[in-house]
Amino acid sequence: MRKKFSIFALLLAALFLLPASPALAQEKEKVNTVENAEPVLEDEKESGLDVKEIIFHHLGDGYGWEVPFSHVYRIPLPVIVRAEDGKWFCFSSAKLTEVEIVKDLKTGWEKEELVSVIHKVERDGKTYLFSIAPHTSANKNKVVQLFPLTSAQDQEAFEKAEEGAEVHGGVAAVPGYAYVDGAYYREYKTWDISITKNVLALFITTVIVTMMVMGVVRWYARKGFKAPRKGMGFMEMLIDFVYTGVIKSTLGAVKGRKFAPFLLTCFFFILVMNLLGLIVIFPGGANLTGNIAVTLVLAVLTFIVTNVLGKKHYWKEIFWPDVPMFLKCPLPIMQLIEIFGIFTKPAALCVRLFANMMGGHMIVITLTVLIFIFAAFGSAAVGASTVISVLFTIFMLLIDVLVSFIQAYVFTMLSTMFIAMAQEEGHEHEAGEHDAIEA
Repeated sequence: MRKKFSIFALLLAALFLLPASPALAQEKEKVNTVENAEPVLEDEKESGLDVKEIIFHHLGDGYGWEVPFSHVYRIPLPVIVRAEDGKWFCFSSAKLTEVEIVKDLKTGWEKEELVSVIHKVERDGKTYLFSIAPHTSANKNKVVQLFPLTSAQDQEAFEKAEEGAEVHGGVAAVPGYAYVDGAYYREYKTWDISITKNVLALFITTVIVTMMVMGVVRWYARKGFKAPRKGMGFMEMLIDFVYTGVIKSTLGAVKGRKFAPFLLTCFFFILVMNLLGLIVIFPGGANLTGNIAVTLVLAVLTFIVTNVLGKKHYWKEIFWPDVPMFLKCPLPIMQLIEIFGIFTKPAALCVRLFANMMGGHMIVITLTVLIFIFAAFGSAAVGASTVISVLFTIFMLLIDVLVSFIQAYVFTMLSTMFIAMAQEEGHEHEAGEHDAIEA
């Protein structure tokens, strides 16, 4: 089993990591010189810092995995999209961006920026254009297919831009058009099943969790009931802590064994995702549990397990609860409340995990950005803010490590409670079982 996982890990690395070096080396660099630009002061540069954009850039998904301590160079990932005519295309995300060096001749200040470019694909005598939609587009930061405009369409786009369209970065946002490389194009939102940073992080998390669990299985297969040590001992402690303290004590021994695989998988999957999100370098750095789509899927799985496997007594309490008649007939007041509660429980799971992990990441990034904000006030301010921000960032990271365990535990505990409520057999059934045991 260990050899199989090692081979899988090597194949995964070969697929995503080996193409990274040549792709990064082939990044094109352009130098834009601004001859007539006004002198740019350091204070002005810092005052133009877009804090909101920096925060959501770090917390969001992307078509490349950022190289450590660099906001420009990225490890490319596969882009898989469906064009407007139904044809599928697969290419490296490195072909959609290039590094641009912006230089001011009067100040000599240079800055590297990662900009979107058009990737051309020739197939069956037809040219397909793909690009990452700019901020002015409704599909910003997503891969779109571009179509060149005729003279009349181009004139129409510029007229709409002059009619008071919303402006971002000096470029007018025209609905249905994308402004790329100094020209407007008609854009089409492709069907996108690309291996983005979050998707790859999910694959990595799955492999890690599987290796952790199978490591315990292999230990007991070889050593019997001999107590494991070191890493295996810590894994056994976590499994026993969650199973005995939460699952078995809530569901009982029989039902606990039935639902333990799902609940333990949720616990370790969330825990590994949380911890990987706190690591700066690859394979960490993806904010999975801070992505509401990921937490929503986990909550939906709990919703399915709870309701599909729910007992008759559970559904009876929903559609005919044990309350006074006027509360459930002729107006189904309690029934509506109970049905509404079916959906609010997984919603609470989803939002609680998302909000707590997203909030922790935002605090850490905000504390780091404060260093650059206070740089505009002089060296004394930036020195003091650096010390305070670094200390508080380290403190928050330590808190986030604890929160990672707590949130995984809370999600598992609440899921166990929801499942336990759906597994209740009713007082008559419980009394019959009790009499049978005494007899």
